[in-house]
Amino acid sequence: MYVLHIANRNYSSWSLRPWLLLRMLGIPFEERMVPFHDTAAWERFRALSPNAKVPLLVDGDTVVWESLAIVEYLAERHPGVWPDDPLARAWARSAAAEMHAGFGELRTRCSMSCGQRVRLREVPASLQRDLDRLSALWRDGLDRFGGPFLAGAAFSAADAFFAPVAFRLQGYGLSLADPQAEAYAQRLLQLEPMRQWYEQALAEDFRDLPHDEEITTWGTVVEDLRVPPAAG
Repeated sequence: MYVLHIANRNYSSWSLRPWLLLRMLGIPFEERMVPFHDTAAWERFRALSPNAKVPLLVDGDTVVWESLAIVEYLAERHPGVWPDDPLARAWARSAAAEMHAGFGELRTRCSMSCGQRVRLREVPASLQRDLDRLSALWRDGLDRFGGPFLAGAAFSAADAFFAPVAFRLQGYGLSLADPQAEAYAQRLLQLEPMRQWYEQALAEDFRDLPHDEEITTWGTVVEDLRVPPAAG
């Protein structure tokens, strides 16, 4: 059975991607969380992963790091990771790769924190461009392939790659210009594994203070839905 190493659910957008894909496709795996809320975290990561990061997929003697590589490894072994239709598959791969490498302003100003509600001090033109591109990209996929998912009727790796964006839109109170794109974000949030991830993120009592402080660089936390932090 696969072993998937992940980090804090509240913060780790990269961990969510392969975790959600495995859950949505019904692929059995064992989950192991390696939180990054203390100074010893990176030593734990280095003991596991060549790049000292998670997510990390272990399959017997095979170790696969980086979420995009994990997805491709799974695609070689399981149907449904990418669409069967060649056109839809090419589009889905392109969209996932764009998410993997792009949307820098959205990542910087709106880092994922499932349990916090943040009011940004401003939405600069650079961030608005990311939001507009996101809206156009989602609308393009939904129009081309008929939905309800980005590349057609079935959930694929493209949807998994954009799942953390739905949490960001929710957490920062951001809206998209296109109603279809807005509705798609809500569909992602309502997926059963997404609801489970969210509930478990709120139940985490550990905090990564540098991450929380970074959020206040760009906005004001108006609500924190997480359980109180652990003492000490």
